[in-house]
Amino acid sequence: MASERPTGLIAHKGIELLTFGTPNGHKASIILEELKEAYGKEYTFQSINIMQNIQKEPWFTKLCPNGRIPVIVDHDRNDFAVFEGSAILTYLTRYYDPEHRFSFTYPDEISLAEQWMAWQHGGLGPMQGQANHFYRLAKERIAYPIQRYIGETERLFGILDARLADRDYLVGSGRGKYSIADIASFGWANIAYFSGVEVKSFANVQKWLDRINQRPAVQKGLAVPAPPTITNESFLQKLKDDPESARKEQELNELRENAKQQYNYKYASP
Repeated sequence: MASERPTGLIAHKGIELLTFGTPNGHKASIILEELKEAYGKEYTFQSINIMQNIQKEPWFTKLCPNGRIPVIVDHDRNDFAVFEGSAILTYLTRYYDPEHRFSFTYPDEISLAEQWMAWQHGGLGPMQGQANHFYRLAKERIAYPIQRYIGETERLFGILDARLADRDYLVGSGRGKYSIADIASFGWANIAYFSGVEVKSFANVQKWLDRINQRPAVQKGLAVPAPPTITNESFLQKLKDDPESARKEQELNELRENAKQQYNYKYASP
């Protein structure tokens, strides 16, 4: 795959993925790896370093007017471009999952998958993204938005946990079937600790994460375009290996708890 700074598309056939190692990026790379394993569907990817604002350059915004990753371009269908993670998941399974291994045929199950993907797209992703910013990334740490967005993310994790109480996966008969509905939320739940959420408090979510993380295609997808650094496993390992990181994390955890106490935060879900 391209190692230099991208300046345009490089493939002429198949799917070309423009992505970075974020929860939204992982949606696209995971489903592409699953399709590759299931059907031999090959794809090309380019790393779009969002810290360098490559996604704001004119060649990129022609493909994605919103200037965000991920984007796919289907060179086998007139270079058709698709942006937004949920739209990418739906598109790829519509055209390249003929056996519906990761999607559904029964109308009610199709609707339920759409509902859970919409829930992630409109709730879990945006709220957890704000938690990431105010808790982890902002230069100024402000108590109110820290407890507000971590609290809302915890509420959403509670909803996910309740859904998984007697199920292995979000949608499907019986205990459910692994599908794009799971892939949509997985990437975000898989960086819970980075966002200030103690995922071990949500036992059903943790079991679901463990189950999905065991899939070889998922591990391959998480390594596109580079090995992950903020997923739960890699993040916790860093804290074990690096005492200074562990010390700073403890300070940040104390800030979070003080913010919750200051505003009398009480966990509730839904």
